[in-house]
Amino acid sequence: MSALLEVKNLKVGYGKIIAVKDISITVNQGEIVTLIGSNGAGKSTTLRTISGLLKPKSGEILFEGNRIDGKEGHEVVKLGICQSPEGRRIFPRMTVSENLDLGAFLRSDKEAIEADRERVLNLFPRLRERISQRAGTMSGGEQQMLAVSRALMGAPKLLMLDEPSMGLAPVLVDMIFETIIKIREQGITILLIEQNAAAALDVADRAYVLESGTIKMSGKASDLAKDSAVTKAYLGG
Repeated sequence: MSALLEVKNLKVGYGKIIAVKDISITVNQGEIVTLIGSNGAGKSTTLRTISGLLKPKSGEILFEGNRIDGKEGHEVVKLGICQSPEGRRIFPRMTVSENLDLGAFLRSDKEAIEADRERVLNLFPRLRERISQRAGTMSGGEQQMLAVSRALMGAPKLLMLDEPSMGLAPVLVDMIFETIIKIREQGITILLIEQNAAAALDVADRAYVLESGTIKMSGKASDLAKDSAVTKAYLGG
């Protein structure tokens, strides 16, 4: 398996506070990899740094073998890394259709954009029904579907999902995770951050456990799901 993303000895801070302390992770082509950990463990900071929204204090980020740490956010998107952010961050006054268009704003391949639009509307038929509706008037679950779809409109090689199940009813959580598997089946590699550790470990190939900005454990997701320390800390066992 070839590494699509490699994070090496990454250190990220806000002022004097170091949020991520020397972590290294690898995401291979075609995998679903999850980062689990409690609030404040450094998961979102890691994603924001990969996305180019934060600059690391030290370490390297390689995508398809090339260094991308230090690149601006729009340059990272252009390379094929798209993120569905925590809290959805959709544009509430714009329609579903306009939000999807914004996801493809760096692209000029009109036919492929149209094909991707059809693909996300097939993944989330609810959005097709709401296509002309203002995004801010939709339910939380529908807004989450839109946030994921908008990221997919960037034609990602790597899709990063930050807390996709947060605040959703259990039936919608199941649907979001089923869709994550479908997205991977379409050839897109996924890096997933999720509070719902049980659901994340269920869909992921591999997992990293973050605690206070460092990686405490890593391995096959199925093995970590059975690990007593992980069960006790994150799975309510």
